[in-house]
Amino acid sequence: MLQRKAIGPNRVRRFSDNPMLKRKWRLLRSTPFRLALAFGLLFILAFLVADIITYQLLKRDLAQALDDSVRDTYSVVASTYSSDDAEDFVAAVATYARLNSPEDSIFLLVNEKGERLAGNVSLFAAKDGLSTINAADIGVKGDDRIRIQAGTVSGNRLIVGESYSDTDDLERIAFMSFVWASGVIVILTCGGGAFFAARAQRRLDGIERAMSDVSAGNLARRIPLEGNGDDIDVVAAQMNEALDRLSALVEGMRQVSTDIAHDLKTPLNRLRMTIDQAMQQSGRGGDIQALLLDAREESDRISATFEALLRISQIETGARKARFLPVDLADIMSSVAEIYGSVAEDNGQSLAFAARPASPCMVNGDRELLTQLFVNLVENAITHCPPKTSITLGLEADDGSFSATVADDGPGIPEEERELVFRRLYRLDKSRTTPGSGLGLSLVKAIADLHGAEITLDDRHPGLGVSMRFPAQQ
Repeated sequence: MLQRKAIGPNRVRRFSDNPMLKRKWRLLRSTPFRLALAFGLLFILAFLVADIITYQLLKRDLAQALDDSVRDTYSVVASTYSSDDAEDFVAAVATYARLNSPEDSIFLLVNEKGERLAGNVSLFAAKDGLSTINAADIGVKGDDRIRIQAGTVSGNRLIVGESYSDTDDLERIAFMSFVWASGVIVILTCGGGAFFAARAQRRLDGIERAMSDVSAGNLARRIPLEGNGDDIDVVAAQMNEALDRLSALVEGMRQVSTDIAHDLKTPLNRLRMTIDQAMQQSGRGGDIQALLLDAREESDRISATFEALLRISQIETGARKARFLPVDLADIMSSVAEIYGSVAEDNGQSLAFAARPASPCMVNGDRELLTQLFVNLVENAITHCPPKTSITLGLEADDGSFSATVADDGPGIPEEERELVFRRLYRLDKSRTTPGSGLGLSLVKAIADLHGAEITLDDRHPGLGVSMRFPAQQ
């Protein structure tokens, strides 16, 4: 008795881990393959339906042509009859019968007594008009069918017919042509569908691998693009943009965490030292009011820093876009220049709105945030520029957008640090002696990004210029 070999777990594992089988099974279950299969079957079905209709029309036309040929032959033979010369009519039928094989065409003339006068087949009965008979029924070799036309000419019975052999051959050729064409179409459709499905699946696999790498922590991974601009490329490019944004946000979070750890360590230490001094002084019965005020001010500065960080995060999420309304940039900048003009004068500086278009400069935005943007830029210039510095605000309309600038002729920012100043809690070394948290320009960048504005820093020789290009209201 034969014994079956048990399939061990190792063999099952080897089968399930076979990469080629996995790829084939994955392809069969993939959406591109199923779509290709569905469209392929639909195309094959449409082709078969068209083939059937075409074949039936061709078959009908061939049958009609055979009927017309039989009628024409009958008419030609019948027209040879003359009342004064019946013998010529018989001779004509005999001539047609002698020149044509009964396997191709038949001719039969029978008189009123039922006697055969001429023809190439034996006597047989046929009804008037068109009809179809079998060749074997009238003694003709073969199993073809014959289309006949029967009628009476001056009392004589005339029968003319043609074989279906040529018509059947044409139908057979047409049928086999359709069969071969259908076979080629099926092969090409299935093969082409599998090829394009595999190609699409390969690109989707690339997207999957890229997203898996990103999920595993490789934020530098991007989806490869074919460069042909199709829908998968468009989606992949948008996903790459989203990954760029995600990478920037994660890097920003890392940078914020590091900066918080470094920049808030000092004020927290100062706060602790102040509290320790207050406790020691309180233990000696001394006045701790001034120390408590210092501790409260330090706590307020720390709280303001966290509030600014939360405000930037809220802006970056885009939640404030729900409050966007048409606002006039010129009106906002004019109000800021008017309010902070006296502040700049008290600091020995000048502030002016140097360029203002005659027509309103309408953009879609949040008026409060845009006001905060220009206030931060103006306050930053007033705080970090020496006396006698000129600060100017400008606004120009240009080709469907508005260019807003805040410039000064102060010390400026070194070129290597211009991109760094937009980082949260980043401060120039020369600015660490002045009050501030290093979040002013970070907030400016977040507001500009929320409004779709491009922001750049440039050297004015001397001084610094902050330029922002806002898209006009649509």
